[in-house]
Amino acid sequence: MSYAIKAAALTKKFGSFTAVDSISFEVEEGKVVGFIGANGAGKSTTIKMLCGLTKPTDGKVEVAGFDVAEHPEKVRENIGYMSQRFSLYSDLTVKENIEFYGGVYGLGNNKLRERFSWVIEVADLKGREDLLTRDLPLGWRQRLALGCAVLHHPKIVFLDEPTSGVDPVVRDKFWQLIGQLSGEGATIIVTTHHLEEAEFCENIIMMHLGKIVVNGSPEGIRKEFSDLPLFEIETAKPLNVFNTLEQESWITDAAIYGNTVHVYAETGEPVSSIEAALKKAGISGFQITKAAPTLEDIFVKETRPKRGSGNV
Repeated sequence: MSYAIKAAALTKKFGSFTAVDSISFEVEEGKVVGFIGANGAGKSTTIKMLCGLTKPTDGKVEVAGFDVAEHPEKVRENIGYMSQRFSLYSDLTVKENIEFYGGVYGLGNNKLRERFSWVIEVADLKGREDLLTRDLPLGWRQRLALGCAVLHHPKIVFLDEPTSGVDPVVRDKFWQLIGQLSGEGATIIVTTHHLEEAEFCENIIMMHLGKIVVNGSPEGIRKEFSDLPLFEIETAKPLNVFNTLEQESWITDAAIYGNTVHVYAETGEPVSSIEAALKKAGISGFQITKAAPTLEDIFVKETRPKRGSGNV
């Protein structure tokens, strides 16, 4: 098995604050891997260390077979990077941005012409080559930024929250493009706080407070957590059910999903205990079933502070 990335005890501190806390992981070549977590979880800092943009406080990382600390130039030759903030020059036209990045990556004229046509096609910018980049809708700008990041056919592509701020239709098209790049053999690393995007990934690394809390394929993670004491309560009064069960010490977590409430019931007889608590509160007309946890359920369960921890 070949690995595109190997990280061991990777750590980044800013003064007394630890942004990334001794994480270790490996990424197989050709995989689409999603780093999932809330803002401040350490995702972007991790990506910057992998790209050689930020020096780790401790630990070791290899990217494309090269030690990032010892051979940063070799790493840069083999990666493409699209930053969280818009990475193109807004005062240049679409054409000028593509030509600029082609020069940065050292593409010859023939190769640049070939890749120029590809970027225009995937970004849906035919006929708009002379528009200033700042005048493009966000979705087009994001696809253009991705096209420029992969002009040189990198082995590994890092995308830091590439779909932030775009609508669901544009997000879907963007993930189709990611799938196309993966199909061509590239390893794709994506950071996002959208749990639904995790389903597009072959492997997921969930981060919280600088640590990896879950790591695996979507199917493997759901299987690993299939025995969680998670129950779904269908009701016409989800808020009443939620408020009632939140008061019970044996309910470790609860969340409303439309007309259902998901609860983790840490008790010996969960169904009968839930029924008794709701009937005591005068609530009727509900149905309780054992629920298979979604990735969102698992993420919330693994990252939410435990009752009595003193954390908020």
